[in-house]
Order: sequence, then C-alpha cells, then structure tokens
Amino acid sequence: MNPTPLPPRHEPDTPRDLVGIGIGPCNLSLAALAHPLTELDAVFYEQRPAFQWHPGLLIDGATIQVPFLADLVTLADPTNPWSFLNHLRTRGRLFPFYFAEHFHIQRAEYDAYCRWVAENLPGLRFSHQVDAVRWNPERDVFEVDFTQLDSDGEAEALGRTHTRNIALGIGTAPHVPEPLKPLADAPGVAVHHAADYLTHREALLSAGHVTVVGSGQSGAEIFLDLLRHRPAGQEKLHWIGRTEAFAPMEYSKLGLEHFTPDYTRYFHALAEPARDRLVAAQWQLHKGIDAGTLAAIHDELYRRTLDGGWPDAVLTPGVRVRTAGRLATTRIELHLEHLQQGTRSRLSTDAVVLATGYRDRPLDRLLAGLDPYLRRDSGERPRIDEDFRLVLDPSVTGAVHVQNAELHTHGVGAPDLGLAAWRSATILNSVTGKEPYPLPARTAFTTFGLNTPERVLPQTRQTSRLTPLADTTH
Repeated sequence: MNPTPLPPRHEPDTPRDLVGIGIGPCNLSLAALAHPLTELDAVFYEQRPAFQWHPGLLIDGATIQVPFLADLVTLADPTNPWSFLNHLRTRGRLFPFYFAEHFHIQRAEYDAYCRWVAENLPGLRFSHQVDAVRWNPERDVFEVDFTQLDSDGEAEALGRTHTRNIALGIGTAPHVPEPLKPLADAPGVAVHHAADYLTHREALLSAGHVTVVGSGQSGAEIFLDLLRHRPAGQEKLHWIGRTEAFAPMEYSKLGLEHFTPDYTRYFHALAEPARDRLVAAQWQLHKGIDAGTLAAIHDELYRRTLDGGWPDAVLTPGVRVRTAGRLATTRIELHLEHLQQGTRSRLSTDAVVLATGYRDRPLDRLLAGLDPYLRRDSGERPRIDEDFRLVLDPSVTGAVHVQNAELHTHGVGAPDLGLAAWRSATILNSVTGKEPYPLPARTAFTTFGLNTPERVLPQTRQTSRLTPLADTTH
C-alpha cells in the first residue's frame, strides 16, 4: 500500500525535548532513566515491531559478561523502578535469584528483562522507521521524518516530529568478511552469521562437517554448543580465528577499570592517533573469551578422550580466510592462510558459522541532512564530545547524542553494558541542563595518565523551560 501522511493534528506545535532513534539496550536505558523526569518530553522510535537483543545467540547457559548490576539503570539510579531486581520482584523471582547466587545472569534472562521494560515503559514507538533527520535553522529544531509500519512491516503512514535533542542508538550490524560475502548472500549455501545461529542450529547439528570462523566469545559459545551435541568420535568440527590465540578476556579487577567513567574521560582527552593505536591494541579487553567458556571447551574435549583417541575437532588460531567458494553442489571450500607461518591450505566443509562480530551501522544515510553541519576527524569519522554529542557547527543549537557509536572517541567501554546507565545519565544531565542524576567524581583506583585535568561541563544547548507535548502518533 502507498504511505499516507498522518493527519496534521498529530504534529506538535512545540518541539519535543528528546527523540531517541533506535531501541536497543542503550536507548532503552536512556528511556528508563528519562521516565521519572516528568518535565522531559521524550519519545523513542524503533523500526522493529518489538524489542530483540541478539535472539540468535540466546544459547542455553550462555551468560552476559557483566554483573547483573550492569542493568539499564542501577549504576546511575539504584532506586529506579526499571531495575533488574525490580523485574525479578514483579515476577516473584527474587528469592530464587537470591539462592541461585548468580552474579552473571544468563543472556536469555537479560533479554527477558529488557523485553519486560520495553513492553511496559511509556514513550516507546515500535514499528516506526526513522527516514531522515534535518536541522531547521528558522525554528532552531531538528526535524525527524518517520514511517509508521503495519504488522507486515509495510509502510502505513508518514509522520514528522520536531525536537531540540536527538539520541542515536541504532546499534550494530553483523559483519561478514569480504571473501565470504558472495556465499553468505547466495541462496541454499550453509554460510550463516552467528547472529542467526539458533535459527539454523538443527541443520548445523546434522551437517557432516562444520567450521566456525571467529575467535571471540560468540565463536567459543557456538563451538562449545556444537561440540556438546555431536557424537563422540564424529564431531567433525573446525574452529579457526585470526587472533594469535584463543585468548581469555582480561578480567582482572584492575583491568576492569578500563570500563569506568574515569578511563573513558582519560581516553577521550588523548590525541586521535593515540586513541586509534589503543583501540587496536586493547582487543583482549572486550574481544577475548570468558575463561569459564574456554575451560568448558577444554573439559568437553578432554572428556571425549577417556576411551582413548582424540575428538575429531581441530582448533587453529592465527588463521584468516583468503577466499572461499562452492565445491560441487553443497560443499564449501575455504582457502586459508596461517598468519605466522605464512603457509596456505584448503578446507572443505559442509557449513560455516561466521562469528565475525559486528560493525557500527553507518550514520551517513540517516544524517545526510546534517552533513553540512557535522565536524569530522582525520579519518572522516564524526567528532564526538565528552558528553557523547556530535560536534556540530555552532549555528546548530540542538544536540545529537550517540550511543555505542563512539569507540574511536571514548574507547573500549563504548559497547560495554556496564557503562550504559552512566552514559544515559550523562546525556540526560546534558539535555536538561540540570543534574537529575549526580554522577561520581571518581570511579577507579587507577590514575590514568600524569595529567588529570578537571572535568569541564559544556554549556547546555537546552532551553531551561521544558514543555510537555501530546503524542504525535496513535
């Protein structure tokens, strides 16, 4: 059907205070912390029909890599009603959780918690696809164009809202390496990204030979799940990855201080070349494998040696896929190169799981209307200030905040769930021009750097008076 404009009565005469684009964990955290601020008029748009958090990776027993206190709100406001503990209370599960003594909860439980928030929190608009963002210099507001989708995901109506501030939380997209893109896009070829693992799990368990590509946490969890459910002596599994080892994630207590506001501020103050070098060097802080998962893999492999012999499983780090192609009708041939030896070989397999991570969704299309105002670094990436705002031309009096798109400016904590509530509180303090969420001045025992300049709060770009608005949609 052809999209029809929404009636004019749905467009507000006064701009909103905040429009969020995307409803993943980051913007859901922002919405949950914004909810008690009754003077703040905020709405959040998401093109999907409901909240989802990596549904293809909700493998039985897989846990998130941060403690349950790193929920959407607690590290900024432990009294907030949208906390994980309050979720347990409303479900009558506080005592079972108490006796379970789980500091790290299962991934499926974190997903259920977020869905509980998303299903009950006001101000969330699912099935709303944001199409464009522009700055209107005559009204000093942003214009946000969106398409309301029907239950089939088809365009149902067009709308526009105006806002003084925007929060971009559009998340990341599965990354498929160039050599494997043709196969991943080809119909009938068993090359799947880890994001879709559970969708294809039964077929993968019955495949003759399976290769897992990727040496991070997802690759380890998928390899372990396949290993546990394939017959002893007939595992027929390969696990390869580019890193020099199947390395454990840095999880020492002082090491974890890289995921504190203190380190984030230190990193942001570094020169751009130093930041770029650090991001590449610190992969083990956020791309390593949980030590418990590595231990479980070794235990399962060892168990399969009890009757003599070795399991039919090959684990080889330091390997990249040079090229890939189809072999006969259904088999896949991977052309491999060992990065240290400089040797090459071929691997024939029936199915490939690409645990090759995610990349930031490009902002250029969505922000094309703001391109003349954007300030970029030497790598043509958006510059982002300490309070997670895109650096725009001074003529723009509104602010565009970003969530989980600032790895190059704020460091390894950008995608970490443990900093989500603090970042959301920082954004809300900036948007309101007040301090509804007082934030700690110090969060780490480590002092990062010899010079620790005092934090300077930038001037607010928000008018002091906030005007509530009626909804722009049904």
